[in-house]
Amino acid sequence: MKNSLEETKFILGKYRLSANKKLGQNFLIDDDVIQNIIESSDIQKEDLVIEIGPGLGTLTSKLLEYAGKVVAIELDKNMIQILNDRFKLYDNFILLNNDVLKVNIHELIKNNIEKLSKVKVVANLPYYITTPIIMKLLEEKLGIDSITVMVQKEVGDRITAKPGSKLSGAITYSVDYYAEAEEVVFVDKYSFIPVPEVDSEVIKLKIRKKPKVDVKNEEIFFKVIKASFMQRRKTLINGLSNSGIVKDKEKIKKIIESLGLDVDIRGEKLTTEQFATLANLLDCENKSVNV
Repeated sequence: MKNSLEETKFILGKYRLSANKKLGQNFLIDDDVIQNIIESSDIQKEDLVIEIGPGLGTLTSKLLEYAGKVVAIELDKNMIQILNDRFKLYDNFILLNNDVLKVNIHELIKNNIEKLSKVKVVANLPYYITTPIIMKLLEEKLGIDSITVMVQKEVGDRITAKPGSKLSGAITYSVDYYAEAEEVVFVDKYSFIPVPEVDSEVIKLKIRKKPKVDVKNEEIFFKVIKASFMQRRKTLINGLSNSGIVKDKEKIKKIIESLGLDVDIRGEKLTTEQFATLANLLDCENKSVNV
């Protein structure tokens, strides 16, 4: 931990800066964790790496050693000067001062992929917008090979949970549709300065070549999942009837029974495959009603 800790303190002192709480900044200082991220993301010289929220550039410096090119997206203007100063001699470093949720990543990849073959995302994500960032990367179907990110431990447990298990939530199924999720390493809160209130973990999402299940209408599929977890104590029937996809509870009940499921089942007990079948049947029912 010594090297990154001393480096971080030196940079913050030199530029007279401190972590921006509004942006959820906590600077990673554990060299072992950084090495774990590098190894688990399997960065190669033919890779274009997109780093979100590089901060002071602690992880960035390692990524630049291994990757063909690193495009870093940083929102905090205070970090821009530091990153430009630190990596101005690197010809494989591109820096964007922008909100990642507003960036056209299709264009970013198109403009930087020349002579490179794979795109990988590696990041220590701002925890307050972890889910929107991950879903943007998945939903936009960018041709990314993998996403290796640091997230809050509780969120990581949800994302990597087995669908149908006690820890599963809407994010579990949404991610499972697009990717295989796995835990990489636990990271305790003392691996950062300032010390956050929660522990973290690194997770890796290996993007599937095609979605895990076949759905007729992705919008309905994700709407069904969301409705099933809006209130975890509600039964699947109540959650779905409140969603407005199909309002008639009796019709929803018959569809659930046709799947061989208990009518009082909760959404957290379903598999991704069962959600897909359910969404397809509800979509057909919805279309027949509106014909």
